[in-house]
Amino acid sequence: MSNSFLYFVTVIIWGSTWIAINYQLGDVAPEASVSYRFALAALILFTFAKIKNLPLSFSLKQHGLFAAFGICLFGLNYLLLYTAQQHINSALACIAFSTLMLMNIVNTKIFYNTKVTKQVYFGGAFGLFGIVTLFWPQLTDIELGAATFLGLGLCLIGTFSASMGNMLSIKNQKNNVPIVQANAWGMLYGAIFTALVVIVQGKSFSFSFDVAYLSSLVYLSLFGSVIAFGCYLSLMTRIGAHKTSYANIIFPAIAVLISTVVEGFVWTGYTVTGLSFVFLGNIVVLTKPATLQKFLNAKQAIKV
Repeated sequence: MSNSFLYFVTVIIWGSTWIAINYQLGDVAPEASVSYRFALAALILFTFAKIKNLPLSFSLKQHGLFAAFGICLFGLNYLLLYTAQQHINSALACIAFSTLMLMNIVNTKIFYNTKVTKQVYFGGAFGLFGIVTLFWPQLTDIELGAATFLGLGLCLIGTFSASMGNMLSIKNQKNNVPIVQANAWGMLYGAIFTALVVIVQGKSFSFSFDVAYLSSLVYLSLFGSVIAFGCYLSLMTRIGAHKTSYANIIFPAIAVLISTVVEGFVWTGYTVTGLSFVFLGNIVVLTKPATLQKFLNAKQAIKV
């Protein structure tokens, strides 16, 4: 699959998962729903691996990496973000999670000595500015206080956990562990970790057989987890975590576009400006340096 296709699939799926997540909220504890989601996703991946006769036996050391990877990306990340949104609105949470790109830039530099061009920094800056502008009306309603800072702190810690999960995924692939097996074990460990948190918190493993809950659970497991994470983590080894993580900036923009059709979301000047900067940043980050340089040279020539 081409890099463009992997990126397109990732942002389209993650841009639509917010609809499914809404149907997950209700009688079932969010932590339990996260555990169900990744347990089902792991089952799908293990079944696929068995059908394709893919090797599933790994060393104890590798299982340690799988566990750390799964807990960071499929467990702690989600638990902290869910908890954070009990204290802050989704707009502020979305902006905080968009800093994943910055965290990945720093972490790939620390752990893998990855060189990041000015092009990526500029594109990331455009994207973050666009996200802030896009959600600015919701941000003006925020009251600064202990609850807000607590929620923001939890969200940033959860985002850092996701970034560390990204780094561990790169480590797995450098160890020549295929994406399917790594994700299968990682999601299983993430589901187990989340289930243990439910037990420690004394919450119930209730379940809903409502059609909306079941269908959204399947969608989140198969599309939001198996397919989207498979594409996203595969793309990281191809173009780098710093570029791939721009998907986490652009998918809220995709969610707004979907909401326009599904829920009749009304656009404002903030919407137009924010989306423009998000998509501009996307172009800057993902355009090949040589192609971007040719464009800039042509623009300069026209001015002359």
